[in-house]
Amino acid sequence: MSERLRAIVEQLDLAPGDRVLEIGCGHGVAATYICERLTGGGHLTAVDRSRKMIAAARTRNAEHVAAGRAAFLVAELEALDLPDQRFDKVLAVRVGLFHREPARARALVEPYLAPGGVLHAVFDAPARSG
Repeated sequence: MSERLRAIVEQLDLAPGDRVLEIGCGHGVAATYICERLTGGGHLTAVDRSRKMIAAARTRNAEHVAAGRAAFLVAELEALDLPDQRFDKVLAVRVGLFHREPARARALVEPYLAPGGVLHAVFDAPARSG
């Protein structure tokens, strides 16, 4: 899975100073790859509705949080409240709303996109084992 997420993050074509919003960050694996690329003052805000996932993501990315490069918040997209924050890139991997109701999901994200900002939503099937 980590190679899959690494490839997805590479497709974002991140600049060192980008402001990134990750929706549904889970354990924070993609967040790690994103933060490794934000070397010029960039910042990641990552959200997930699960407190357990946010705790795991913060632990995994403690170095990036301490450096001020990342923040992890418990929030659902429908209730997200980031006043006056705008992002150059928004990433959502396997977030069901983007699959079930893409127009609604896009409408919820648009207020957070900076001019020229890009939404990158990926909803692929999990790899089958066995």
